[in-house]
Amino acid sequence: MGLVLSDERTLSRAVPAHGGLATGPARVFLLIGQLGLGGTEKQVALLARGLHGQGVDVRVLVLFKGGAWESDLNAAGVPVVHLGFHRRVSGWRMLPGNAAAFSRFVTYLRRARPDVLHAFLYHSYVTAAPAARLARVPVLVAGRRSLGDYKQERRALLAAERAATSMTDLLVANAHSVADDTRRNEGVRPDKLTVIYNGLPDSAFAPAVPAAIDTDLPVVLSVANLKRYKGHRYLLDAVARLRPGLPCTLVLAGEGQERPALERQAGRLGIDVRFLGARTDIDRLLARADAVVLPSLHEGMSNAVMEAMAAGLPVVASDVGGTAELLRDRGVLVPPADAAALAAALERVLTDRSFATRLGQSARAWSRAHLHVSTMVDRHVRIYGELLERRCAE
Repeated sequence: MGLVLSDERTLSRAVPAHGGLATGPARVFLLIGQLGLGGTEKQVALLARGLHGQGVDVRVLVLFKGGAWESDLNAAGVPVVHLGFHRRVSGWRMLPGNAAAFSRFVTYLRRARPDVLHAFLYHSYVTAAPAARLARVPVLVAGRRSLGDYKQERRALLAAERAATSMTDLLVANAHSVADDTRRNEGVRPDKLTVIYNGLPDSAFAPAVPAAIDTDLPVVLSVANLKRYKGHRYLLDAVARLRPGLPCTLVLAGEGQERPALERQAGRLGIDVRFLGARTDIDRLLARADAVVLPSLHEGMSNAVMEAMAAGLPVVASDVGGTAELLRDRGVLVPPADAAALAAALERVLTDRSFATRLGQSARAWSRAHLHVSTMVDRHVRIYGELLERRCAE
């Protein structure tokens, strides 16, 4: 169980001293909404563990609730602090409780005195900005993890984001496409943005025992929550379009509201689809797969694609967001929402094994060189240090 912010004993344990302003951060707080099985949540856990390994006093603060990564962080010696915000209560009833949580958050920051507060995802960074400035946190960093299409028709979201950005020292995007989207839609200056790719741990490159999937057919794996924008319906249509004599078993790892509709679609098409639900043994599923596919309609920087690359598998994916940065010349890119193109790409990687092998080997080598978690952590430490030095010089 993580630390509870309202517990005064927790507050009294905070060390009230900044440190490392010239050489790097001594204390870094990472803020996120929750710690469930999402890509950003995993990256926060990896970053926290990496910072802890470098001697940084790091804590993970959660707005709403914990989740699967909380026990992993606690086992690694990284405290998880619950801030007590609510988002499931509708309307005015939510305001008094969240106002009290915000006040406790500011008090906690004042007493704990982090050198850096790094907020991930929308709710976190719009909450972190005023809290950090009220608490006089030296450096505030905000993450940009996806394209901002969903905010364009919601002016209140954009207004809150722009206000938060004006109080933030630096935005860190996880792909150049995400940084470009942020500049275009939010009007952020180029010098206020940097790019750090997501990181992969050593375990992503290690061999794994293949998962048990009862089929004699080639296995095509897709790891993504079953949400509409992930494009699974086009993937099912693509599998149904594979030429006669080239069947496969499609394995879907992920859960979501689209599952009933996709199960009905698979039944109508008469294709072999295995709905596995949420899984934590992705390494074993990758070890069992012949190819990986991500048919998203929009995407930031896909952890699922990165993990498939590290496993040395051929990847077929929609050419959206940061996916092209990962797979250019190392995978097969197809237009989004194009079942015919997706089917043709799958046919090639399933029938031309030398082509598939070359793709997998190239992807694995590139990911090891550019996507290792140590690279990701080192870049964060360097950027935190530069921002602190700049603040110290003011």
